[in-house]
Amino acid sequence: MKDPSLRRSVALFRAFLHEQADPAACYSLLARDAVDQVEACDGPVAGRTVLDVGGGGGYFTEEFRRRGAHAYLFEPDPAELGEKPPDGAVVADGYLLPLRDGVADVTFSSNVLEHVADPETFLSELARVTRPGGLIYVSFTNWLSPWGGHEWAPWHYLGAERARARYARRTGRPAKHTLGENLFAVHIGSTLRQVRARDDVTVVSARSRYWPFLAEAVVKAPGIREFATWNLLLILRRCPT
Repeated sequence: MKDPSLRRSVALFRAFLHEQADPAACYSLLARDAVDQVEACDGPVAGRTVLDVGGGGGYFTEEFRRRGAHAYLFEPDPAELGEKPPDGAVVADGYLLPLRDGVADVTFSSNVLEHVADPETFLSELARVTRPGGLIYVSFTNWLSPWGGHEWAPWHYLGAERARARYARRTGRPAKHTLGENLFAVHIGSTLRQVRARDDVTVVSARSRYWPFLAEAVVKAPGIREFATWNLLLILRRCPT
């Protein structure tokens, strides 16, 4: 599927609608799409070392491996690994990966940044383990996007506690995410300023991950981007040391 295109965006949205009922189909499609994005930016991943940081059940790791990469999964929550995680998966905190400097050709993190309390430190660790000239792929759902509250969106616009209470009433079970514990209000403008101020990475692309057109233009519009982007994709290049 061409990226960006309306056909691609519709296919991803349809898959997302069935995420709870068929997570394998949803995340397998998302993984194929994400690796396509990496390869479009940096060439084939075959033979390269890829770190999947916070990759949950390993769908992204498996797709990188399917294309010939030496891919390794690092996930802090054992429950997120599922019953059959990829071989060699490591339970590890993204703030302090058990790796030496510069081991990865590609460091990949999909929809993790909004779940860490200190995004700047997390990004520093991704940069540390990436070799000079290597690629860093980071995407996250920003707080003011329609999906910013995750399972209790879009009611998060009325306040996190009110949205969580509504979710519990509607479903009969507590929400998975709690603001300030495992979900944080990360914004596009402040994140871009932090990344652009760094001297260890350069920004290759800042764009809406799923938008079917004007994917980079929407991110350049202050204010509007916080609502319209939905999910920010940052592709960074590790600077020479």
